[in-house]
Amino acid sequence: MTTILIGLLIPLLGTMLGAAFVFLMNDKMSFRLQKTLLGFASGVMVAASVWSLLIPAIEMEAHKGPWSVLPAVVGFLSGIGFLLLLDEATPHLHLGSDKPEGPRSRLSRTAMLALAVTIHNLPEGMAVGVVFAGAGQGLAGISIASAAAVSIGIAIQNIPEGAIISMPMRAEGNSRWRSFLIGSLSGAVEPLGGLAVILLASLLTPFLPYMLAFAAGAMFYVVVEELIPEASAGQHSNLSTIGFAIGFVLMMVLDVVMG
Repeated sequence: MTTILIGLLIPLLGTMLGAAFVFLMNDKMSFRLQKTLLGFASGVMVAASVWSLLIPAIEMEAHKGPWSVLPAVVGFLSGIGFLLLLDEATPHLHLGSDKPEGPRSRLSRTAMLALAVTIHNLPEGMAVGVVFAGAGQGLAGISIASAAAVSIGIAIQNIPEGAIISMPMRAEGNSRWRSFLIGSLSGAVEPLGGLAVILLASLLTPFLPYMLAFAAGAMFYVVVEELIPEASAGQHSNLSTIGFAIGFVLMMVLDVVMG
């Protein structure tokens, strides 16, 4: 149990480390660096979704022959649908945008930015939780080492994410400590979401392949809806492509070496 708790907390530590950059850097992050980091985060999330979630979901159902892909299909589409509904039902504001999304709200700009980040981070916590749930139940294709690889990979990509969140908060006029706190708390949903998934998976073991694919779909939604458009808009999109390649390869190597 201790190993699982540590695994759930590692991504949060990555977010906190990234948010701490607000004490070390100028008030604004370099546009080129932000593009590169957004691409890197996209690459890590896509690789984790494929190697650590979708492939194990299919392998767990291999005994069903052609039908082995069904849980992955249903879970993946359900994950995308869930994030789509959450996106539409929650008032939030994306970084670099002045137009709020979702229903009308009197929430402050900072609160809506925080909600946008919470929506973004929820799938990552779910992904870490579901792979640790699979490893804890001794299911084929998922080991504690592979689960740790997912946790470490998410933590690595959370470092630039924490900086991407805290630095604009500072630029909005918040103090360095307030910006650090908001940036850090944006990652708090990850261990909470991961723990909730673990508890749910212990009661619904037969549905674990669906849950793996669900987390993959939710992460893909974030990548396609938010990260890639932000990374590709404007100039220097080639930097985001390079960042994507590095993030994807890093996560793939972690999964194969540690799995």
